Amino acid sequence: MRILIVNTNEKTGGAAVAANRLMEALNNHGVKAKMLVSEKQTDRLTVVGLPPSLRLRWHFLWERLVIFFHTHFSREHLFEIDIANTGTDITRLPEFREADVIHLHWINQGMLSLSDIRKILRSGKPVVWTMHDIWPATAICHLTLQCKNYKSRCHHCRLLPGGGSANDLSASTWRRKEQTLRDQNIFFVACSRWLAGEAKSSALLRGQKITCIPNPIDTRIYHPREKAEARRAYGLPADKKLLLFVAQRATNQNKGMDYLVEACKTLAITHGDSLGVIILGGHADEVSSSFTLPVYPLGYVTSDDELTKIYSAADVFVLPSLSENLPNTIMEAMACGVPCVGFNVGGIPEEIDHLQNGYVAQYRDAADLARGIEWVLGEAHADDLRQQCLRKVAHTYSQSAIALRYVEVYNQVLALKHYKL
Repeated sequence: MRILIVNTNEKTGGAAVAANRLMEALNNHGVKAKMLVSEKQTDRLTVVGLPPSLRLRWHFLWERLVIFFHTHFSREHLFEIDIANTGTDITRLPEFREADVIHLHWINQGMLSLSDIRKILRSGKPVVWTMHDIWPATAICHLTLQCKNYKSRCHHCRLLPGGGSANDLSASTWRRKEQTLRDQNIFFVACSRWLAGEAKSSALLRGQKITCIPNPIDTRIYHPREKAEARRAYGLPADKKLLLFVAQRATNQNKGMDYLVEACKTLAITHGDSLGVIILGGHADEVSSSFTLPVYPLGYVTSDDELTKIYSAADVFVLPSLSENLPNTIMEAMACGVPCVGFNVGGIPEEIDHLQNGYVAQYRDAADLARGIEWVLGEAHADDLRQQCLRKVAHTYSQSAIALRYVEVYNQVLALKHYKL
């Protein structure tokens, strides 16, 4: 069985991380998997980049220009919208022709247009599409937040000036998506039960097969390291309880930094200098001054080895995101034996078992977030929490378990193709 995984980026972003891990899991379990990306960044033989062309950069810029025009030249939501109006036809590539199954992941920002997706569907190749966010089930957004328009049809979009209109960019993109998906069979996979439920309620995906399979993690790489040694390696204090926050961009409002700052103000009153905060991600220095606790900004790190050491240096991982699918960071922290605290939103409560391997705080409640951190650090038994984290990862997110579930999906779509023939 030959699988072609298609994802815009090779390394950047949670979807890229998840797609890489799935490719490794499949190859480790006898399935021949390759990944096609917009631009290859490593020398891995299992990763293929699109043929070099100035058009690739133009695809990204053209889509942004069209969005920029429709947002009345405002940058506020410029990178929260994708319309898939331009991309690359991959059906002529040898990797596409030799594949038995085409497995789409995050294909935005000029990788594939809706026309390109239509060509893939009409090629006769079985298609699986893993949803890393809600975009495949909406018109233009990756986060619906409180909007429910996608349950009937998208229009009057909150991301457009004045709340959009009945025939705005979201409405026209919705119609194009309808035309692309009409009478086509795609096997959609959501990474969390929450996202699967949201997808099933979308009018766009009505009648499509939708299931839930979480992302895998390689526990040979992500495992507990010696805490004292990890702290010495990064100049972290040995005498403090350390909270860890990780995001690709620490200033991303959706990651809930304001709530972490507020929770730390509460904790500082009772704990003083006995606590500290590690911030991992781009622009970490920019948010450090907002905290009343000591902050240790470590910047942006991509090395798995470094990440496992930093996770292991922490006593609790905190992710106060306002919207999430199934965050890799929580999975990574738990694989390193670190209990987690996060809001009750998206797939977070599927990862964190409340009062067993961490604490699920009430949504947008900084006081309860502080209570959760307090519970992990002061009330729960540290060794019990650690063991619960490791058990959860081994049972639910291991490479072998996830690879076998995807093989079942691939066999189903291949059997359906042969039945139709």
